[in-house]
Amino acid sequence: MATAHDEADGPRRARGRPRDWHDKTAQNTIKSLDRAMAVLEFLSEAQGKALTTISDQMGQSPATVYRILVTLEGRGLVEFDPAEQVWHIGSQAFVIGARFLRRTSLVERARPILRKLMEDTGETANLGIEKDGSVLFVSQVETHASIRAFFPPGTMSPMHASGIGKALLAHMDDARLARILGDRSLDVFTPHTLADISALRADLDTIRSAGFSIDGEEKNLGMRCIAAPVFDVHDEAVAGISVSGPISRVGKDDIERLSQSVMAAARSLSQAIGGDVPA
Repeated sequence: MATAHDEADGPRRARGRPRDWHDKTAQNTIKSLDRAMAVLEFLSEAQGKALTTISDQMGQSPATVYRILVTLEGRGLVEFDPAEQVWHIGSQAFVIGARFLRRTSLVERARPILRKLMEDTGETANLGIEKDGSVLFVSQVETHASIRAFFPPGTMSPMHASGIGKALLAHMDDARLARILGDRSLDVFTPHTLADISALRADLDTIRSAGFSIDGEEKNLGMRCIAAPVFDVHDEAVAGISVSGPISRVGKDDIERLSQSVMAAARSLSQAIGGDVPA
């Protein structure tokens, strides 16, 4: 029954979070859920792990980890291989991840552009965004060639050793760039990795001027990537498009031709989401 107070104030407005949503103290967190999510994240990065391995590497008791795994298994988020006695990430985790991609029209609008880019260049076309200081690949159209790059959606890559990552870094303001790069030493993956901050910043200046970036075997020997940024309505670089392939097909003489196709694809996607390439 409605009260006089209800009638005076009208229906309660729906809220997405309580007034103290910013309070992250222990009273507002569920420790068991936090542990479960930690196990899920660990398993997503290191698949095919035995219970004892997960327990040892996470510093949790086998009994606790087992209860978490069985609970997640009931939801389809993890799967158990009885033959190998190991645990894997489950299919439902992909379903949930795919729903994240549907939050924005970016991926949907990028698909035909990526497909055309792959057909025009003959190389794998990729779409990535910045996530927690790394590149998160969110879409890919693979080439039909037998030797090809493979960055399935959900793959994370360090920004300083990625074509898309450097294309995004080149268009960040100084404060954001400093937060991502920090004062730490950058990981070295190959002899070509730009692990020196000064050298990397010089490369970012070149990228900003040229309009595209090159990952020349900086993450994986024998592979080259050419990328360009995608801009939103606020002229902010929100994503990157790239083509990647073996240096036998993506040679130095191919960079000029391929970079034109990549930049054209990035411009098309920028316009499709209401943005444009800054002058």
